[in-house]
Amino acid sequence: MTAHPATAGGNPFRRMGALVLRNLYLVRSSWPRVIEMAYWPTVQMIIWGFITKFFLTHSSWLVEAAGALIAAVLLWDTMFRGNLGVAVSFLEEMWSRNLAQIFVAPLRPWELVGALTGISLIRTLIGVVPAAVLAIPLYDYSIFAMGLPLLAFFTNILVMGWSVGLVVAGIVLRFGLGAEGLAWLAIFAFAPLSGVYYPIATLPPWLQPVAWALPSSYVFEGMRAVLFDGVFRWDLFAWSVGLNALYLGLAAAFFLGMFRVARHRGLLLDVGE
Repeated sequence: MTAHPATAGGNPFRRMGALVLRNLYLVRSSWPRVIEMAYWPTVQMIIWGFITKFFLTHSSWLVEAAGALIAAVLLWDTMFRGNLGVAVSFLEEMWSRNLAQIFVAPLRPWELVGALTGISLIRTLIGVVPAAVLAIPLYDYSIFAMGLPLLAFFTNILVMGWSVGLVVAGIVLRFGLGAEGLAWLAIFAFAPLSGVYYPIATLPPWLQPVAWALPSSYVFEGMRAVLFDGVFRWDLFAWSVGLNALYLGLAAAFFLGMFRVARHRGLLLDVGE
């Protein structure tokens, strides 16, 4: 078989340029893709900058609680996977073009919200529990030693992940799969403000009120109180529960609102970019 005369010759750089141009148009038409390009380097710089600042002034912190970083990583991964469990489970229905079919069942929108959170819980447990168990022989640290406070931390951080996931799912439902990158991007915007690896006091004073508006900040501060002082802070727990209840309600309302818009505009059958 021989190449077609129209494609055998010509300028290869022109063909490569055409493909590059096509992808530039694709990026230009999708604002989430543009944000993603600068997003990861910026977030990584901010997080590790604050970690470095904290370690420079608190070098004994690791000696006092060597397991704090492992506990922080596991709780952060719970929040991350709670978000993914909701957002990606919803995206899988869009990728398979099954979104319209599941509502023929019929499935009510609020039932979908409940199902997504249930799926998220299962997926999070499957992902986090083996890692927590493996940390015991590898690092001689068990996060389960925290006892009942661990259940409070896990529940609160998971619920915040659900809130973020529902907002992402609503945005994708409204604007199409061009915004699917938010499933992985959005949650990391909260990492620098949540005090995952350092106290909220490490942040600049003007940024601390923003951090205290997040349930995750109270969870990680409460975790450090248990590990460092052996005290469960009920005040931090109460704030986290209250904010989570507020944000989960708002996130569910946002998703259901976007669902109504998508249904009225016929977007349930149009799941492209």
